[in-house]
Amino acid sequence: MTTQSPVARRGTRRTLSIGLAVLGVAAVLFVLRRPLMMSAPACAAGRWHGCFDTVNGVVLVTLAGIPLALLAAWAVARVRRARGVASAWRVSLAEVGMVYGTVPTAWLTMTPGEGAGVVPGRVSLVPLRDLVSMGALGIVANLLIFAALGFFGPVRFAALASVPRVLALGAACSVLVEFAQYALRLDRVSSVDDVLLNAVGAALAGLASRRWWRTAAGPSDRRRPGSAATG
Repeated sequence: MTTQSPVARRGTRRTLSIGLAVLGVAAVLFVLRRPLMMSAPACAAGRWHGCFDTVNGVVLVTLAGIPLALLAAWAVARVRRARGVASAWRVSLAEVGMVYGTVPTAWLTMTPGEGAGVVPGRVSLVPLRDLVSMGALGIVANLLIFAALGFFGPVRFAALASVPRVLALGAACSVLVEFAQYALRLDRVSSVDDVLLNAVGAALAGLASRRWWRTAAGPSDRRRPGSAATG
């Protein structure tokens, strides 16, 4: 009876994880194919209305740009590997993932409503009062807004390798968004429940990536043994 080596087991787990991720993305695309295709003509024509100001349009553009995001991560990782930086691919993917996964969702929170610039800013400071009116879809959407930041942040920065810190980061970013919505009079309600859900979503995503967190400051910046010093 033969047993797999640790390297082989890690390779098998990695392949399985990638396969499950691909199947998951394919399943999501299958479910969302019809609403996404509704925005395809506007996005293909480069029209702002119907593409960049709608959820379907932003999601479609984001999905279409994933290959470019992966290419950017590969290019940055290749430069790092040439410099002898350890964990170059993981760090580069985390950096791109934080930005690419957060900008579209944050953008959606800043799209103006029909009364933007006319209706005064509204604030809801009573915790849990707005959850009922959000519905299941609204709750899930709020949990996902800073999920990429919570997932990739501790992978990139050792200073964020703590659930309370990820929670605080998500809350801080959410407070900035809610304040901007109010100050810019975007015809949106600045709600404390949005902050709570955004922060919890970031923390849950952080827990999902815990096995890849950086546990010490600067390991990705150390050169591999035997690499030549420069400078």
